[in-house]
Amino acid sequence: MNSTNATQRLLEKIDPEVALDLTKRYLPGVLAAAVILVIAFTVAHFLGNLLGKALERQKLEPPARNLIVRILRLVIFAFGLILALDNLGLSITPLVAGIGVAGVGIGFAMQGVLANLIAGIFLTLSKPFRVGEYIELLGVEGQVVGIELFATHLAQPDQSKIVIPNRKIVGEIMHNYGSIRQLKLEISVAYGTDIPLAIKLIREVLDEHHLILKEPASGVGIASLGQASVVLGVHTWASVANYPGIRHEIYQSLLIRFAKAHIEMPRPQYEIRILEAQSLSQTKLSAK
Repeated sequence: MNSTNATQRLLEKIDPEVALDLTKRYLPGVLAAAVILVIAFTVAHFLGNLLGKALERQKLEPPARNLIVRILRLVIFAFGLILALDNLGLSITPLVAGIGVAGVGIGFAMQGVLANLIAGIFLTLSKPFRVGEYIELLGVEGQVVGIELFATHLAQPDQSKIVIPNRKIVGEIMHNYGSIRQLKLEISVAYGTDIPLAIKLIREVLDEHHLILKEPASGVGIASLGQASVVLGVHTWASVANYPGIRHEIYQSLLIRFAKAHIEMPRPQYEIRILEAQSLSQTKLSAK
């Protein structure tokens, strides 16, 4: 009730002629500015979608595509905002100068954030790696699941994620495995084993596994000669998505195949000599 009375008293104090004059003077400009902003927002959204579809047909990477679309929308809306302010009769020069000064201060306060942003733009345009590839750098590795403007996300086999600031990536030595990974295995067999048969069985296991890639071709051969066994080396390839778990499946299949073919996988053997006992026995015999 009190607020209603206060509003009524305030309206009574306003001169109708002054109110009408202010309305005639500023209302068209305010309406025109609002219309300009709505048009700018609509045009920015429309042209952004149009450009996004065109870039998608060109098979441009999603991070680069999204970055270009966002920049276009921002430029169009900023141009509309300047036109709206100018239509209201506001001077743009002091505003631009103020924004410049504020930008310098914000730049010093947010050096890390801006460094990540610039690095993200560089990674998006240079494309040293893509989403879905497996990379190793800075002591960590994983499958790239996201390249954003401020950070890159790597997925781990245990379903966790590693978030790396983009400024840490630029300028570092990186190992990009691509979309496939090489699987290296070593299988030890006894020296009396039929080596060609063992190699044949290994190749059969690799050929029958549905997650092993046919190209590049797998390699199987003698890797080294141990003290008690012949070590067979296996080099094969699988996609990054299918890589986890393949090692265990291959080892299990090889154990079954080797058992059926009576191929021995020797256990470690150790020779123990008890020198003190031998010396004691010799001493007792000499005394007799």
